[in-house]
Amino acid sequence: MSLAAETRRVVEAHPFLVTALRAGVLNYTAAARFLDVEGDIDAIATALRRYADELPAYDPESIDISVRMESGIGIVDGDDPASELVTVGGTPFGSNGGDLTAIYATGAVDATALAATLKRLALAEINPVAAAVGDETLIVIVDRLDGANAVRTVEDALERVPSGDNVGGS
Repeated sequence: MSLAAETRRVVEAHPFLVTALRAGVLNYTAAARFLDVEGDIDAIATALRRYADELPAYDPESIDISVRMESGIGIVDGDDPASELVTVGGTPFGSNGGDLTAIYATGAVDATALAATLKRLALAEINPVAAAVGDETLIVIVDRLDGANAVRTVEDALERVPSGDNVGGS
């Protein structure tokens, strides 16, 4: 495998580096030192620079969404599908006076929007109990005490969602 191919393979194991390459904010030499690639640091930095030139630009866009919150969510009896908001891994969640809060985002949401949301929640140290996206609805279930902060975090995350956030932009 060539040095360039090995560098790309290792970079792709670190999605934050791909994002930094796309955004043009990566110090190539520092990244070359960080990566576990055998070879000359300058050659690895050059491979990173060339890879960055081939990636689509990091171009976050605002998406048209509406965000709302519903408290009193918990695990519900799976015998009444009408009471379920979402089922994740066989666990149905719904409105039952529980200690959880559901954050809904409706509109042009997709898996990329969910990924951006989960990243921002992690940075805010909010740990979702469950999360899902489908049919232009994103739902994140959090502890009730995290509800207000989670709403603001979800709104902020969805304000500028990176488009084409996959490696190589395909």
